[in-house]
Amino acid sequence: MSAERYHRQEILKDFGPIAQQKLSDAKVLVIGAGGLGIPVLTYLNAMGVGNLGIVEHDTVSESNLHRQVIYNEADIGRQKNDAILERLKAQNSNTNLIGYNTFLFKENALKFISDYDLVVDASDNFPTRYLVNDACVILNKPFVYGALHGFEGQVSVFNHKGGPTYRCLFPNMPKADEVPNCNEHGVLGILPGIIGNLQALEAIKVLTDIGEVLSGKLLIFSALEQSYQKIKFKLVDQNTKIKTLAESYEFSCDATINSIEAVGLVPLLSDTNIELIDVRTSEEFSHKNLSLAKHIPLSELEQRHTEIDLNKPVYLVCESGVRSRKALLLLQEWYPNKTFVNVEGGMRKLNTYVNLY
Repeated sequence: MSAERYHRQEILKDFGPIAQQKLSDAKVLVIGAGGLGIPVLTYLNAMGVGNLGIVEHDTVSESNLHRQVIYNEADIGRQKNDAILERLKAQNSNTNLIGYNTFLFKENALKFISDYDLVVDASDNFPTRYLVNDACVILNKPFVYGALHGFEGQVSVFNHKGGPTYRCLFPNMPKADEVPNCNEHGVLGILPGIIGNLQALEAIKVLTDIGEVLSGKLLIFSALEQSYQKIKFKLVDQNTKIKTLAESYEFSCDATINSIEAVGLVPLLSDTNIELIDVRTSEEFSHKNLSLAKHIPLSELEQRHTEIDLNKPVYLVCESGVRSRKALLLLQEWYPNKTFVNVEGGMRKLNTYVNLY
């Protein structure tokens, strides 16, 4: 390694060669290579973090390009993990890069996280955040949190040196109908870059023991006002005593939800005696879809629900299982005597069992 590469960091007072060596020795797992994960990975890689793991199983779509700036038009349809590993290797050939071409599930979370010093959660959904939290508590690993909502972003550090956990701030999983979705509500392209860079900064501080880490503090950034505020929160001792992962990491809901795990749908994909309704957006459906599926976007369901063949068992699918749950609740109101089935994990999890597209 060239002595010149990290010289400008090493001459910083209170950083120096010792902190640089800590980065070189560090092992960081980044969950997600999307809008948040890209700036995290780019800067940790550039600054000399020696070992980076990436958990990502999505493919690049055109709608990603306005915010996921490491990808380009030629990458559309490629696995994100393949594309980003290629770019990171070109950026810093000294980094040990490991790609996990899957999403994070209960079945693999403890195995993956146990090999790393720090987790950066750059995911975009609540089930993954709760899963990351619980696995990190069990394994005593700190993790850096980032999230987006409209024109605002949030950053914090959980489970750091006995500090508060994610459940100390957000004790319970929200209900499915309380959760906004970026496919429906949008995201300003530059905002994930700002929040992801703040996550990368917190990761560097945790790894090198410099500065004041956002442990017990939630940083809220407003893009429209260009303002920051910090909210303090306390440790709830019982949240540090998690010993096993939960039975399920799915959205809670007061209503009865009939569901099937994604793997259970696989044998039915050639069964013309079922009605499979895909409620994703037109852009998502055109990029990847199941040949058996009838496309009725959630936003059009109220006007088009009569197109559903109610004489067949009706299964509902979306990208992750969130919007299909919303669709199921609506259909249950309109057809109280009919049973509908939600595909838990949606297209994301289906693709781990069979190559669908």
